[in-house]
Amino acid sequence: MALTSRISLTGPPEEGPEDFLATSLGVIYPDDVTNQHGDAEHGLLYTSPRLPKPLQISLADPKGDEDRRLFGHYLWNASLLMAEFVEGGTLGLDTLDSDPPVLQSLSSSQNVHDRLYPPLSTFDITSKHVLELGAGTALPSLLSSLLGASRVQVTDYPAPEIISNLKKVVEINANAAHSPLRSVSPISVAGHEWGNLSTPFALENRAKYDRVFVCDCLWMPWQHENLRQSIAWFLKDDEDSKAWVVAGMHTGRGKMRTFFDENELRSVGLEVERIWERDCDGRERTWVWDRGIEDVSERKRWLVVAILRRVKPIA
Repeated sequence: MALTSRISLTGPPEEGPEDFLATSLGVIYPDDVTNQHGDAEHGLLYTSPRLPKPLQISLADPKGDEDRRLFGHYLWNASLLMAEFVEGGTLGLDTLDSDPPVLQSLSSSQNVHDRLYPPLSTFDITSKHVLELGAGTALPSLLSSLLGASRVQVTDYPAPEIISNLKKVVEINANAAHSPLRSVSPISVAGHEWGNLSTPFALENRAKYDRVFVCDCLWMPWQHENLRQSIAWFLKDDEDSKAWVVAGMHTGRGKMRTFFDENELRSVGLEVERIWERDCDGRERTWVWDRGIEDVSERKRWLVVAILRRVKPIA
């Protein structure tokens, strides 16, 4: 099952020329993949076979050009994949729904040898304190709240339209009616600008989170240093604490790969524990720094997935 199969548009019919062109691209280019979903007029339904009801995702409508350039007013494929990892890991599944059929038919022991991602139990957020940076629509955070995290904190750039929409999405969806557990964990929304660690929010929440989610936030290389600083600031200082990073390659490998520079990560006390690539149909391959010239339509299909941890002390 394709990664994007869980979402559908809501809202008025798409009747403009641009809308007809967008909806016909899949016919003209059958291998084309959509990376961003929804807009201010068309929300989304996220349907999982393991949730009692679909989640209703509205999108922000930023007013200023600077806020719009952050592209937080879409749901991105990286969030879809992170949400699927959280669901699969927390509910004890053997494989992801978006895995190729051949993987889904294998036993658990065989799966370990036929996929690059670690055992799904790695992504269990039960009783964890979770923070999402650059949340956009906060889909992985919603799944965490509905599936038994201890506490969930949603953050994004402190633009009024973005924060108010996040609060709306949380209010609509973070309730027991959407949870297979029939309960919901505490979840709150706050503005946070990466690297700005002197605000009351940052000072009150330093080193409080077991898991930090980062979805499609690597396309701005000039923000990599600030993003690394925020991850390290909020992540608990222990061996079990992890940051999960998923990013699409649609903007180009060159823009996002420098986030994983070993020396820069170590400068804030972080290192890569595991990293690999996965496409929208569940195919996986090893992460490489440079694949040469990558076809735009092909690279749009791929995402990088990484698990970061605190640097282990030298024995």
